[in-house]
Amino acid sequence: MSDRRPHDVSDLELGNLFRREAGRMTSALARVFGVHNLPLVEDVVSDAILRALEVWKISGVPENPAAWLTAVAKNRAIDVLRREKTARTFEPALAAALSTEWALVPAVEEAFRDEVVKNEQLRMMFACCHAQLGEEVQVALVLHLLSGFGAREIGAAFLVSEAAVEKRLQRGKAKLAEARSLPSIDEGRVAAHLGAVHRALYLLFNEGYHGAHREGSVREDLCAEAIHLTSLLATSDATKKPSTFALLALMCFAGARLPARRDTNGELVALEDQDRARWDHALVRRALAALESAAEGDELTAYHLEAAIAYEHAAASSRADTRWDRIVALYEALMQLAPSPVIALNHAIAVGEAEGPERGLEALEAIDDADQLDDYPFHAAAMGELLLRMNRRAEARRAFEKACAKARTPDERRWFATRLRACSDA
Repeated sequence: MSDRRPHDVSDLELGNLFRREAGRMTSALARVFGVHNLPLVEDVVSDAILRALEVWKISGVPENPAAWLTAVAKNRAIDVLRREKTARTFEPALAAALSTEWALVPAVEEAFRDEVVKNEQLRMMFACCHAQLGEEVQVALVLHLLSGFGAREIGAAFLVSEAAVEKRLQRGKAKLAEARSLPSIDEGRVAAHLGAVHRALYLLFNEGYHGAHREGSVREDLCAEAIHLTSLLATSDATKKPSTFALLALMCFAGARLPARRDTNGELVALEDQDRARWDHALVRRALAALESAAEGDELTAYHLEAAIAYEHAAASSRADTRWDRIVALYEALMQLAPSPVIALNHAIAVGEAEGPERGLEALEAIDDADQLDDYPFHAAAMGELLLRMNRRAEARRAFEKACAKARTPDERRWFATRLRACSDA
């Protein structure tokens, strides 16, 4: 035990540690107890964390807090198994080992071995993305079981009540419990369900990158969890597919820009105005390596195209230096592969950069199903930017007024208000 005092570790660091280790412990314990005993699993994890809070408050945070938590969880699990083995059924594949004292402890030790935990986290990820669960339930389960987020935190991130999240989690856990065991990660399951796992992680990252949370449009912790879980997929032989690397590259390129997304006053900063020296260049290098791996094989997904667009932004030294013609071409390919009004909006913005605001406005006005963007504030804001560049200030002002009215967060409203004031500048 070190002599570090609790105040040596910030609340943020402790929160991140507990969340990350809760996810690891949950997956390891689900391997032992069985996924139908999730309440018992969560009790053991909670006990370990509460014990840490009690002990560390007095003796300080240990040198290796993760190992400390793991040791407590293992001991607690062994106690529970000894006490409950005649009253409960545990993981079917380990039933024989858990029934004898001499094999029980090695079985628990094995469940917490690093490589085993990683595999169990993958199995948990696929379990959470069960085909019969809605995306909102899948993402809630991923955040709760793999990343240690509580119902209140998830509700705050997705603008739903804590009670609503609890219901989603209950529904999801009930579905998981039907299986009793976490699913195996075989070729057939990967082929059938990897897309759903990718989708859940993509949603998780996007919520962190430009979510609708009223207290902040940027949630670095959600982005970090999405990158962490996608990295797990990228290290497994079963799931390190080109699409996985493409998704990882996309997240890392975008995540690298997070340090510059706010100015010193905490206000949002548009991509073209960001200080690119503040970008996380180590994360850019990870993105480049992932993009290279994504290019292996002949698979082309929407993640490949989005990552390629993000690469173009990362490779440019400024807005003027950006190869907008390539970005336009990539968006056109993306519209063919995964058409949506938002993709069409981004394409129109890129056209405005590559060919001038008049052409951008034409592309914007030509969007099919534009009515689906009526409540999306960035549609009105894009209209305002193009009109402002054309010096049609009165129309630009009305567009930004609409963007302000549709803003989802105070951050967004202040940003649109800044652009609205620009319409009045001489």
